[in-house]
Amino acid sequence: MRVASLVAAVLLLTACGGDDGDESTASTGGTLTVFAAASLTDAFTQLGEQFEADHPGVSVEFNFAGSSALREQIIGGAPADVFASANESNLTQVVDAGLATGPVPFVTNVLQIAVPAGNPGKVAGLADFAKADLLIGLCAEEVPCGEFGREALAHAGVTASIDTNEPDVRSLLTKVENGELDAGIVYRTDVLAAGDAVLGVDIPTGQNVVATYPIAALSGSDQSELAAAFVEFIRSAPAQQVLGTFGFQPA
Repeated sequence: MRVASLVAAVLLLTACGGDDGDESTASTGGTLTVFAAASLTDAFTQLGEQFEADHPGVSVEFNFAGSSALREQIIGGAPADVFASANESNLTQVVDAGLATGPVPFVTNVLQIAVPAGNPGKVAGLADFAKADLLIGLCAEEVPCGEFGREALAHAGVTASIDTNEPDVRSLLTKVENGELDAGIVYRTDVLAAGDAVLGVDIPTGQNVVATYPIAALSGSDQSELAAAFVEFIRSAPAQQVLGTFGFQPA
């Protein structure tokens, strides 16, 4: 399995366009293209390998990005079979466009402040995001982690001094890891994924935001059986256990 960029996925699926795409082919093999929120990168990569092992002949390819960017790609006609979003509104828009039905929540996540190892900015909480002398990053406002981060800051009554707005949570996390930022608001799962490269500063429950992640097979998929099987697999007890090891909670 390889984690594909959108361009690679489009080229591959175009090359496969001559296949008849009937249900018998879908049930025995083929390529399944999954568009998934960037915060799902590590967990879904592992789960994709497991799905391939359980379905010989199947190749799972991922396009990981901000949920809003994935939504626009799908609505714009990008070929995909499954969409897993970090919030409900982006998938709802895909449903409203007639491109998916029956989205179901499969995990939840919460926010955490990420700071570089050693916490050089001595960030203790959201109040420090108002300090102009610190380098502060958020996800872009249209991205779920950016929307939720701003909601948490509003709960805390903080007007942040923002130095950068990143296109997705992994871009933001990378800048924190590299010491380019003193702090950023990411998901707890991303802090866990970064290991010793960052420290996590908890956000109090009253200020935090719970993100609900939905998943759906896309209506235009030519791998409808595989897409439905992948959605069912993600909601299964074994997959939920794996997601739990990455810090996600049941929906």
